[in-house]
Amino acid sequence: MAFRKAVKGTVLIGGGAIATVFGLSQFSQYRNKHGTLVYVQAAEPVAVPIKNYFPTREQQLLTLQSASEFDVLVIGGGATGCGCALDAVTRGLKTALLERDDFSSGTSSRSTKLIHGGVRYLQKAIMKLDFEQYKMVKEALHERANLLEIAPHLSAPLPIMLPVYKWWQLPYYWAGIKLYDLVAGNQCLKSSYVLSKSRALEYFPMLRKDKLVGAIVYYDGQHNDARMNLAIALTAARYGAATANYTEVLRLLKRTDPRSGKERVCGARCRDVLTGQEFDVKAKCVINATGPFTDSVRKMDDQEVPNICQPSAGVHIVMPGYYSPDHMGLLDPATSDGRVIFFLPWEKMTIAGTTDSPTDVTSHPIPTEEDINFILSEVRNYLSCDVEVRRGDVLAAWSGIRPLVTDPNSKDTQSISRNHVVSISDSGLVTIAGGKWTTYRAMAQDTIDAAIRAHGFNVGSSRTVGLPLEGAEYWSPTLYIRLVQDYGLESEVAQHLASTYGDKAFEVAKIAQVTGKRWPIVGKRLVSEFPYIEAEVIYGVKEYARTAVDMISRRTRLAFLNVQAAEEALPRIVDIMGKELNWSEQKKKEELEAAKKFLYYEMGYKVKSDQLTDSSEISLVPSDIERYKKRFHMFDKEKKGFITILDVQRVLESISVQIDENSLHDILNEVDLNKNGQVELNEFLQLMSAIQKGRVSGSRLAVLMKTAEENLGQRVVIPVDRSGGGL
Repeated sequence: MAFRKAVKGTVLIGGGAIATVFGLSQFSQYRNKHGTLVYVQAAEPVAVPIKNYFPTREQQLLTLQSASEFDVLVIGGGATGCGCALDAVTRGLKTALLERDDFSSGTSSRSTKLIHGGVRYLQKAIMKLDFEQYKMVKEALHERANLLEIAPHLSAPLPIMLPVYKWWQLPYYWAGIKLYDLVAGNQCLKSSYVLSKSRALEYFPMLRKDKLVGAIVYYDGQHNDARMNLAIALTAARYGAATANYTEVLRLLKRTDPRSGKERVCGARCRDVLTGQEFDVKAKCVINATGPFTDSVRKMDDQEVPNICQPSAGVHIVMPGYYSPDHMGLLDPATSDGRVIFFLPWEKMTIAGTTDSPTDVTSHPIPTEEDINFILSEVRNYLSCDVEVRRGDVLAAWSGIRPLVTDPNSKDTQSISRNHVVSISDSGLVTIAGGKWTTYRAMAQDTIDAAIRAHGFNVGSSRTVGLPLEGAEYWSPTLYIRLVQDYGLESEVAQHLASTYGDKAFEVAKIAQVTGKRWPIVGKRLVSEFPYIEAEVIYGVKEYARTAVDMISRRTRLAFLNVQAAEEALPRIVDIMGKELNWSEQKKKEELEAAKKFLYYEMGYKVKSDQLTDSSEISLVPSDIERYKKRFHMFDKEKKGFITILDVQRVLESISVQIDENSLHDILNEVDLNKNGQVELNEFLQLMSAIQKGRVSGSRLAVLMKTAEENLGQRVVIPVDRSGGGL
């Protein structure tokens, strides 16, 4: 009886909610129809000519320094800032953009990689009868459709499964997801559907089976966030915007308005971070689009202004691809502390996150062990007990800072809307704050509209709806086949280039080096297990990359996929960039160290290292200790208590296996905790203990020594590549 009442109540609530939202949707569509166009096509053609090239960074800096005055100066090179620059320049405004780090170096590269309307925001809109939340979801779903249209090479629809473990939840969640489809209207990607328990396990075999009732699958979009951000910046540059990364705003320039006698913002004093050169950039309108750093720029205008942003940290982890199906994500709608966790396939790996907790604003957010373990714990709740979720399988981890708009009455950041706010100060500084990745274009449009009204620019409406981004115009799903046929690239590499650069992939293929092999003919990989090739480093410099960190984290995504692979690729990346940018040996050394520091702190390498330290506990049973000692002494014949490269080489030679000295050095260095060039017995036992507990996986030394022990006396092939395990 109680069950029937619950289902009946849920269905009634769901039905009422559907009717309510249908009415709101129809009203919204009526207003859109009689207001602005909502089709995913440019409402008006762009009159500004587009260049078939984008200027070099040096040329862009020269333009910034020599121009007498710009119409619009945008501060901030994230998705919103670059979106503002693109919107302004395509309306015919003379536009400049400054970013003190690299494009997408902050929050815009550290997202969940989803292009979505926000299922949970729709839930809040219905439960609280909040029309503002509803409008935000409606806008985001329109922008989702637009983004998938204007950058199809960087984005694609992704089915996401919502597993159900209680019968009464099935109609409840079904009603909510159907509302999501309904609000999207004719821009719904694909209709959601219900799966039986058996079908759900067929699609997602890693799922926990016990008590599973069924599942609901709905569709959202997924993208390569940093490359998408860069595509927006490059498109703005092609349309004539003077864009420069590594250009810091030191202070705002002001002048006295002769008519009102008030001070007005009229530009910024800037510094080229790479050379130290300072210069002024004059502009009629300055736009602050600096995300979490919004308030620091506002205080350049007025020291007394109150903060409007409340930063929130979101941590994500990356695990091997075998943790999820290739083309199906998972949504945990109610974690142990009420947050939402996504578990998604991305770049042939699995991304899990996110957390949501208040934080301080910093340029270098660091993922914590606590957040990583929280995500792993939630993942374990949804995966089969047959799948051992190991701490050592975390390949990378990062923290991003969301620039949420503060609600003074809120006690925590979870109840704060991702809605954006456009404000204009008394001195004319235009600030765009809040919002979310998906709605960057709408945020930019609102910002430029406000700037036009405030500063009296005589230009038309936004042209960015339906405007193709860099690489999209001539892209097709079969473009990679031409790359294989015309240039002799590996199929995996060709698919990667096509999905990263779109129709500009041919420019990368043209500069790819000959391998000297029968196949592939061109395209030397940076690391064996990822499709990134050396030619991308050369092309990345053309795309304004100026540091090794730019290359491993934003031009390629190696740092976000596997920090050990990124570290392995660094020496070659630095060598190639050094040739392109004329780096001295000292500069190359500095770049290498800076990139390693970035991996160590910001991409989770430190928390990986903390899993195996010289103080790590050895929790092995006596029989295991004896077994591992015996294995160790196979290599330590002299009973020195440690092994060196020479010891390993001697054993390998006895079984006719050759591994080059550099590879052996790297293998031992992974376990050499005190960095004295040798692995001691205690270090080896700590390693084996950490492996047993799942805190370390994929140790090449452990695999090598076990294989040598099992195959002593016969020739075998011993793998020395990293396994699927990680941090």
